[in-house]
Amino acid sequence: MASSAFEDIAETFEFLEDWEDRYRHVIDMGRAMDPLEDAFRVPATKVDGCASQVWLVPTIDGQGADATFTFRGASDAMIVNGLIAVLHALYSGLSVTEVLAVDAGAELARLGLNDHLSAQRSNGLRAMVERIRGVAAQAMA
Repeated sequence: MASSAFEDIAETFEFLEDWEDRYRHVIDMGRAMDPLEDAFRVPATKVDGCASQVWLVPTIDGQGADATFTFRGASDAMIVNGLIAVLHALYSGLSVTEVLAVDAGAELARLGLNDHLSAQRSNGLRAMVERIRGVAAQAMA
């Protein structure tokens, strides 16, 4: 149940056969994101469990199960900024119910990320997914 933006990434990854090209594409996606202002780079938005510094700033529009989820984010590492962009494509614009229904592991596996990220990066990616799911679950309460 991926968003159309994520489906576009998956299609691009199918076209880019070489992992180095995919890696560059992820980095380019991160560079294309709007920068996160320093005012949002605070302990409350920092994601623990990442090798790099990562900040996620969620926004919930509405209330209850149909509330719309989106977020902004940033990292001090280029590849992690790209991973944030991938997660943004996967989750932003979905209802909080849909966010909780997304099987992030399966969707990200379609991109082959698990096979090409270090253990630390994979752990950080999981920490970001857990933060996103936690915010969505809290919004449903």
